[in-house]
Amino acid sequence: MSDLHETATDADETYLVPALERGLRILELFCHQDPVLTPNVIAQRLNLPRTTAIRLVQTLQSLGYLERANRDRDFRLGPRVMKLGFEYLNSLAITDVGTPVIERLRDETGFASHLVVRDGREVVFVAKAWTHDNTLSTIKVNVGTRIPAHASVHGHVLLGDLDEQHIAELFPEPMLPTYTPHTPRNAKEIYERAQTYAAEGCAISESSFEQGISVISAPVRDSGGQIVAAVTLTVARPFLEKTMVDQDLVGRVKAAARDLSERLCYYGEEDGARDKR
Repeated sequence: MSDLHETATDADETYLVPALERGLRILELFCHQDPVLTPNVIAQRLNLPRTTAIRLVQTLQSLGYLERANRDRDFRLGPRVMKLGFEYLNSLAITDVGTPVIERLRDETGFASHLVVRDGREVVFVAKAWTHDNTLSTIKVNVGTRIPAHASVHGHVLLGDLDEQHIAELFPEPMLPTYTPHTPRNAKEIYERAQTYAAEGCAISESSFEQGISVISAPVRDSGGQIVAAVTLTVARPFLEKTMVDQDLVGRVKAAARDLSERLCYYGEEDGARDKR
């Protein structure tokens, strides 16, 4: 029995495939900030020999996970990755349940609405209800888009039920990247921001992550009371005008988040922070 136990516990290390690990790490390098990379950059970032990086990139290209960008030596994620991503998103029950909710919010307000979840240190857009408003044509937020959790109100809302220690472990850097003067610079500031929004039951951002864009975001909770998503409304304005406030946009977003929470069998308090984990 002991031999079997040792084999099982050592399995994670014994059966790792270095080439597969390197290939997956290459895919993880591509992000919103770096959509296009060269083999040289990939080799530098992963501390790989240039020839190894080239072989891995060519293998990923042949399988459709990478493709050439601009007919050059640059590469970007290929359609095979997008296929996997969409299949993952479609497998999440919350997207099926949440899509009618954000579509109704879009219809009620005339503004684009999204459903977002947190994946570690990032926020992922998993469903959208777009609008035909021409002022939103420059906003490139699609299903699968990722943005830093620490720099967006979406992230602050999604971090609302984590205690200070968990947030410190998630963001250990003494100084985080800033995008505007409103971006939190460290874990303590993130925690304070998240707690404020948790107490209010929603967050309002006016050009705090992207200039000229205002966002209203409210948390969605599951049957256990944990924050699992956020419903958002995107307004292509640098600030919310009085006429928009008079439309009770905040109340509508909070109502949509509450509706989705109830669909996920949460019937607790409407607003405010819950027990921290």
